[in-house]
Amino acid sequence: MIRPKKRLLKIAGILFALLVLLAGALFFFPQNFLCVDSGPAKADVIIVLGGGGTHERPVRAAELFNQHVAPRILISGAGDTEINRRILIKAGIPAADIEIESKSRTTRQNAMFSVKLLREQKLHSAIIVTSWYHSRRALRTFEHFGDGIKFYSRPSYFWYTRSGWSYEFYRHVYLEYLKTPGYWVGYGVCPF
Repeated sequence: MIRPKKRLLKIAGILFALLVLLAGALFFFPQNFLCVDSGPAKADVIIVLGGGGTHERPVRAAELFNQHVAPRILISGAGDTEINRRILIKAGIPAADIEIESKSRTTRQNAMFSVKLLREQKLHSAIIVTSWYHSRRALRTFEHFGDGIKFYSRPSYFWYTRSGWSYEFYRHVYLEYLKTPGYWVGYGVCPF
């Protein structure tokens, strides 16, 4: 018969081993946990989230627009909206098809302010374009605040291979592991 103390140690050892395995999987395969790509979809609008640092997001949005997945683009986020707008126009997107929401500073605000605009314009679906490592939290946040609107995720894949990652990029990727549960606890945005 196993004593209660030995049994607790055995359970603790198993839990610790599972935790180490999970941490290893999260470290070596972040794209499997953080990236959500809905696949080909059509919608009323493409929403490009600000940030990313390398401007891969507006490039991806222009690519999708030119594939005729949506007739309009909404740029959301304070700070780099004008740069993103210029990138889109340079990629051939008509200025009249680009709308800007420049008040939001967080993913939560991106969702809240963009959803308000979608509702005012009676739009029912949107494709969210953001960096792959941000796509899970962004999609779930928009779904949380945009009840009744269908959202799709079509992230950019710039620097998808690990060999191209810089320290700064690693920092963005691994910060998502803190932000994702933070949004779950703080705002009720379930990541699953």
